[in-house]
Amino acid sequence: MTSTARVLIAADKFKGSLTAVQVAEHVTTGLRRVLPDLDVVPLPVADGGDGTVAAAVAAGFERREAQVTGPLGTPVTAAFALRDGTAVVEMAEASGLQLLPAGTFAPLTATTRGTGELLLAAAALGARTLVLGVGGSATTDGGAGMLAALGARLLDADGREIGPGGGGLRDLAEADLSGLDPRLAGLEIVLASDVDNPLTGPKGAAAVYGPQKGATAQDVSTLDDALGHFARVLERAVGPRAAECAQAPGAGAAGGIGYGALVGLDAAFRPGIEVMLDVLGFAPELERADLVITGEGSLDAQTLYGKAPAGVAAAARKAGKPVVAVCGRLAIDEASVQAAGINAVYPLTDLEPDPAVCIAQAGPLLERAAERLAREQLPAAGGPAA
Repeated sequence: MTSTARVLIAADKFKGSLTAVQVAEHVTTGLRRVLPDLDVVPLPVADGGDGTVAAAVAAGFERREAQVTGPLGTPVTAAFALRDGTAVVEMAEASGLQLLPAGTFAPLTATTRGTGELLLAAAALGARTLVLGVGGSATTDGGAGMLAALGARLLDADGREIGPGGGGLRDLAEADLSGLDPRLAGLEIVLASDVDNPLTGPKGAAAVYGPQKGATAQDVSTLDDALGHFARVLERAVGPRAAECAQAPGAGAAGGIGYGALVGLDAAFRPGIEVMLDVLGFAPELERADLVITGEGSLDAQTLYGKAPAGVAAAARKAGKPVVAVCGRLAIDEASVQAAGINAVYPLTDLEPDPAVCIAQAGPLLERAAERLAREQLPAAGGPAA
């Protein structure tokens, strides 16, 4: 690394305090307090969950909006990103927990219908590749609402459309996917997720993620049974592939919407951060970088399993580039950090031990952490040469 180092900031959001764009801005400010002429390239990243559209827009995609059905059935305005025939659709924009009133949950009735409507809006604008980023969902309906919005018929024993949410799946008697919107034909649909859970069972959508959406133990059991029933009815409709998709990696993502995308839309599952790094143009920026700074709010055990910093570090290590991280708190040991390919970590809690203050003052604290990083990691500021 030379004294004219080029620094690439590829960090995710600090959830609850800073967007990924703001993280890059504050890190840049801190670095340039120490090295005013430092060459800094901000490239906010995301792993498919909330913040994915914002990262795409920051990378040059056009922000588009559509009015769709929210998780509670009321209209919401949802954004997606579009560039050169590729649309980045973030399910959290249409069906996310972030759209629910504070303290309100609807584990049995929240619907993914709006996500299907958002996919149609992107297809209507000529998108040929749809990247469906999933995460942060309020729903556990197996993607049934999404498929219904796209033209699937999901009927009860009386031939009526079933009710919304995972609870409605208990009444499903017949599924017909033959009426899916023809605009979807021939499109490449990529399911971008940071989890690889199956649809049902102890590691499935309801058991693992239902409680964070307000599901009681009884609700979890009800939802797991309903999702299993959904898969069996779809097996009668489309054949053995429905059962295979239920066990496939990513089927249980975001309340099982992964399953709906796999079985109904023939989507290809890929780790969310890998997809987003491709979409955002990370590789050419990495090639030109001398140091990579990644990070997220909490650097913990979950980080190591497909979250953005782990994906950034893996790609940088493969390219032989040094990586350091910033975070709100560090909750893994040094051996795990090193194993992930991260050379050093700069947590805000090193500067302020009170987590509440860290959240409230994340921006100024991050700038101070970046000043320390510059002094310790960049040769022009007295740090080690690479």
